[in-house]
Amino acid sequence: MAKNLLIVESPAKAKTIEGYLGKDFLVKSSYGHIRDLVKGDMGIDTSNNFSQTYEVPADKKQVVAELKKLAKEAEMVWLASDEDREGEAISWHLYETLGLKEHNTKRIVFHEITKPAILKAIEAPRTIDYNLVYAQQARRVLDRLVGFELSPVLWKKIKPSLSAGRVQSVAVRLIVDREREVNRFNATAAFKVTAQFTTDKAREIVRAELPQRFEKAIDAEQFLQDCINANFAVSSLEVKPAKRNPAAPFTTSTLQQEASRKLGFSVARTMQIAQRLYESGKITYMRTDSVNLSETAVSAAAAEIKSAWGDQYHQPRVYKTKSAGAQEAHEAIRPTYFSQHSVDGDNSEKRLYDLIWKRAIASQMSEAVFEKTTVGINISTRNEELIAEGEVLKFDGFLKVYLESTDEEDDDNENNNLLPPLTKGQALYIKELAATERFSRPPARYTEASLVKKLEELGIGRPSTYAPTISTVQNRGYVVKEDRDGRKRDFVYMVLTNGNIDKVTKSEITGAEKAKLFPTDIGEVVNDFLVEHFKGIVDFNFTANVEKQFDEIAQGLKEWTKMLHSFYTPFHGEVENTLENADRANGERLLGVDPTTGKNVYAKVGRYGPLVQIGEISEDETAEKPRYASLSKTQSVATVTLEEALDQFKLPFQLEDYEGKEVSVGVGRFGPYVKWGDAFISIPKNEDPLTVDIQRAIEIISEKVSADAPVASYDGLPVTKGTGRFGPFIKWNNLFINVPKAFNFEQLTHKDINELIEKKIEKENNRFIQQWADEKIAIENGRWGPFIRFGKEMLKLGTNAKTKQKFTAEELTSMSLEDVKKLIVAQVPNAFEPKKKKAPAKKKVIAKKK
Repeated sequence: MAKNLLIVESPAKAKTIEGYLGKDFLVKSSYGHIRDLVKGDMGIDTSNNFSQTYEVPADKKQVVAELKKLAKEAEMVWLASDEDREGEAISWHLYETLGLKEHNTKRIVFHEITKPAILKAIEAPRTIDYNLVYAQQARRVLDRLVGFELSPVLWKKIKPSLSAGRVQSVAVRLIVDREREVNRFNATAAFKVTAQFTTDKAREIVRAELPQRFEKAIDAEQFLQDCINANFAVSSLEVKPAKRNPAAPFTTSTLQQEASRKLGFSVARTMQIAQRLYESGKITYMRTDSVNLSETAVSAAAAEIKSAWGDQYHQPRVYKTKSAGAQEAHEAIRPTYFSQHSVDGDNSEKRLYDLIWKRAIASQMSEAVFEKTTVGINISTRNEELIAEGEVLKFDGFLKVYLESTDEEDDDNENNNLLPPLTKGQALYIKELAATERFSRPPARYTEASLVKKLEELGIGRPSTYAPTISTVQNRGYVVKEDRDGRKRDFVYMVLTNGNIDKVTKSEITGAEKAKLFPTDIGEVVNDFLVEHFKGIVDFNFTANVEKQFDEIAQGLKEWTKMLHSFYTPFHGEVENTLENADRANGERLLGVDPTTGKNVYAKVGRYGPLVQIGEISEDETAEKPRYASLSKTQSVATVTLEEALDQFKLPFQLEDYEGKEVSVGVGRFGPYVKWGDAFISIPKNEDPLTVDIQRAIEIISEKVSADAPVASYDGLPVTKGTGRFGPFIKWNNLFINVPKAFNFEQLTHKDINELIEKKIEKENNRFIQQWADEKIAIENGRWGPFIRFGKEMLKLGTNAKTKQKFTAEELTSMSLEDVKKLIVAQVPNAFEPKKKKAPAKKKVIAKKK
């Protein structure tokens, strides 16, 4: 047995480190956190100074048991989890759970997984930094309390199954606020004037622009008229040197932003790939807000730059972190070895590594040198001057390797205009002079990258929180990331050529969005409710201040339980007051009056999603009940108009029969559909169901019939193909069988189909250990071992009360129904009690709005 046990979080990291240490070291993984707060209100005792109760999850008990055994046998235990607060907390949990002792436990940290870094860390061990542990505990406890106390409020006041988080709620507010800015925005038009000139040499082109814009078409047209017989000449010529410096090496947030812009990666995907690169020793630690590079890294980058491009491309640089709260790490994200230009692995790993390598190497390179020329062009018939700007690259410097991207959306691609040699007073000859109607644009909706940038600017969250925050708000259904089609818009285009002015109306597509973040209707309702009743939770400055307090705890400047008391006491009071006094929220909007019935029309969020309602809810049993219709997926409560809302009540509508079956068009819980006989066939996404006539309905039906036609048979029963939520599948005997990527779905052979079906049958046969169909109870084999299925619930089997060990296969097959019911009741106490009938809900009377 090895004298030393070294524990890290991940098996990939363990495997890499194991190769660097001798036979005296055994490297093991804890697979992340080995314990967490007990679920429910038992995890934190708010009346006892926020004391916590932890438990080891069932899936970690075997890991803990093995580590305990190895720790007892080892002479020294080395805790080598990551260097941030979360990593420090993992080391503390290991220390407590494994029953380690101070005299034979050492804590080490490193920023890169290389042999020199590991050996250097072992030479300079330290003890657990409890300030970092307290900071992590404060965040964990505070976020648990917010989620645990806010969620029941949302269930009662909005709808069941909702949840809220501290940082996530602020992210949703940013997205909601931006969406409303966009919706309120009224575009204004103005005319932009551009020109193309030639010199005495006909092939030389000078492109210029009028600095100011004309608000009225008549003024723009008059300008063109005045230029018909005008003379144009160079009135001023200014040449200035310009320089551009490289960006700092990556921090977590800048890596997430640039990988989104350049590679199209989501924030979560970027972090997953970076984690793999770090654990395999390719890059330094990927959760950092520092832009500093170590002296070793600076020297290595210098050697690489000089070797590849020469001394003139090297310029050593020191970057300082702007973020006041930067404390998570000591170095920026960089390649472990600058001499390694690429890595093995999948394509995503190669692309992200390439991005990190280029950014880091460019940060130590020379500035790019330009010569910027500004030319003033006089118009003999007008007082205005046209301006031509050009840029000549004199020395590329860092641009040889890397150019940073931006989030800015720019329609004008006339930068870096190359100008011919010009002299003051030189005559220019008009080739084309155009006035184009251009419209002001609303603020840009957030992408994942720009949202990370905004959160960082506001001081909300830390490197480890950006990815989970953005994933969580999407998983909760408060935000969607999607592409949206633009709409057609006309604009006026006037052009002067050969002494004549042509005026035409052209069209363009405006408002198209790609991979943007949009709030959902329920996201807006939840946001508005929190803004009204829990201002602190969604206040940007308040949330940023909480982050600062976590930093102060990490630095030993603040006592963590006092910080929690100062937050929790007023927050808990708000929760109790809101539960007692707040009205239910559904985002209701009065759209107007239905001209047919004279009743009010409302848009709001219902139990199953956004809807429109005609009429009022009343306690009077004899009163006419309101009528309801679902909004389409392209509509929202916030923007739907009265006309659009009334259109929804045209659904469902009947069409002519087809092949002896009734045909109708409607909208249901899963979107618009064509109903043909008893079959419901989805209408393609973004197609308006109100435009579907009998010819289009027949096309949709025919496509479905064709798709559902048998492609083969097995055991005398037909096999059909389809594509569903989880990808391509075949259907046989009411079994849906996923088709893996290894198969060519478009050209499945009979052999492929037989193989897929036989594997599925074998899997189904091995699925049930025991089954009591009438009771809706079964013991099944699952991916992570046997479990109990009770109705729709999947319950753990636990351990045998007598042996304290997991149930054996023999014990499972011989278990009686009563034994299984006892195991179910242990987890769901009221599982078999008669369900109480719910009292009819009191109907809320809404005063008729005028």
